[in-house]
Amino acid sequence: MAEQDQNIGNNSEQKVDTPEGAQLQIQTVYAKDVSFEAPNSPEIFLEQYKPSIDVNLNNKVKDLDNNSYEVELQVTITAKNGEKTAYITEVKYGGVFGIKGLEDEVRNRMLRTFCCEQLLPYVREAISETIARGGFPRFTLQPINFNALYEQAMQQAQQQQAGQGEANA
Repeated sequence: MAEQDQNIGNNSEQKVDTPEGAQLQIQTVYAKDVSFEAPNSPEIFLEQYKPSIDVNLNNKVKDLDNNSYEVELQVTITAKNGEKTAYITEVKYGGVFGIKGLEDEVRNRMLRTFCCEQLLPYVREAISETIARGGFPRFTLQPINFNALYEQAMQQAQQQQAGQGEANA
C-alpha cells in the first residue's frame, strides 16, 4: 500500500511513494473551465422532464519539464428532453503532478489513470453543483474505470498500427 505524506501550508503538496523509490506528487488541482448552457429555457421547465443523458469524457497530458506534468480531465454532459436540449455542461479540471523514477510506460499509465482518478471527485462535484444551479435535478457522475479505458485505448492503438502496417505492405 502506498504511503502518503501531506504538507499543509501555502505550498501544500501530497506525495505518494511508489515501489522502488519512485515518487508521485500532487502539486496542485484547479478548475480550468466550468460552463453551463440551457438553450431552451425557460420553456424546457414547462415540459415533463424525462431527459436522455450523454456523457463525453476526455483527458490530456502535457509535459511541463522538470518531471512535472499537467493532466486535464474534461467531462461534458448533454441532457435532451425529446428533441430539445435541456442543458449542456462542461467541466474541465487540471492538476500538476510530479513524477520521478518511473519507466515511460508506467509513468504514462499513471498519468492517464491514477492522476485522472484524483481529479474525478472535483469534476463530479462541479458537474452536480452547476447543473443544480441551472435549475435541473442534480446529476451524479458514476465511477469511471480509468484503467479499463486506458487498456481499451492501448488495444485500439495497437490495432491501428497493425492495420497501417498491413496497408503499407
